[in-house]
Amino acid sequence: MTTALIIAIAISAAAGLMRGFAGMGSGMLMAPFFVYLFGPVQTVAIIIMMELVVTAQLMPSVFRDINWKVILPMGAVAALFMPIGSWLLVTTDPKIIGYAIAALVTVFSLVLLTGWRYQGRKPLPVTLGVGAISGILMALTSLGNPPVMLYLLSSLDSAAINRANFTGYFAITLLALIAIMTVSGLITISETTTTLWLLPLFIFSAWIGSRLFRKANETLYRRIALGILLCAGIYGLIR
Repeated sequence: MTTALIIAIAISAAAGLMRGFAGMGSGMLMAPFFVYLFGPVQTVAIIIMMELVVTAQLMPSVFRDINWKVILPMGAVAALFMPIGSWLLVTTDPKIIGYAIAALVTVFSLVLLTGWRYQGRKPLPVTLGVGAISGILMALTSLGNPPVMLYLLSSLDSAAINRANFTGYFAITLLALIAIMTVSGLITISETTTTLWLLPLFIFSAWIGSRLFRKANETLYRRIALGILLCAGIYGLIR
């Protein structure tokens, strides 16, 4: 039980609450810290394994609300473009990846805090383009959700529908990415062991977050969650 692992467990608990409540955001909270605690390759492996477990935990409660006509093609294209991100992950300077993660989280948080949303239609070519960008980012940084979130949150769908769509998208893309990284030898016993240490509290926190989702003030939570993400991104930039 190292200091890094203790810090990671605490961060995982906070991330689990966010994941259970909103159906997203946990990877963005963990990545800026994990990349310095464990390294960029290890961060991607650990986060996607954790996210997959919680996605499976949440799927039964949201399955009927998922808009599969949008989520399936977007997820399939994301999977096709993941090898590009995996190649960049092992060929790019780890420091550059760390700053890229922090910058992505910071910019995304600031955009959402302004209230801006994409207002266009969702034709298939745009959906596929968002999936391609997301797939590359997910394999490179574990953060493929920002473009997907901006895209899906543009609709008038309720928070419950958006939460379900995020969960469905992650189910497809996380399975694909784990398969790609396993075949490439990027998931080892070390990352798996660390994940097993972090999972219990992450799962429990996600369960609490899903319970809070039924009662919470969505506007207040959105501000708090985005504020936390912004702080995490800034931390990664100035560390």
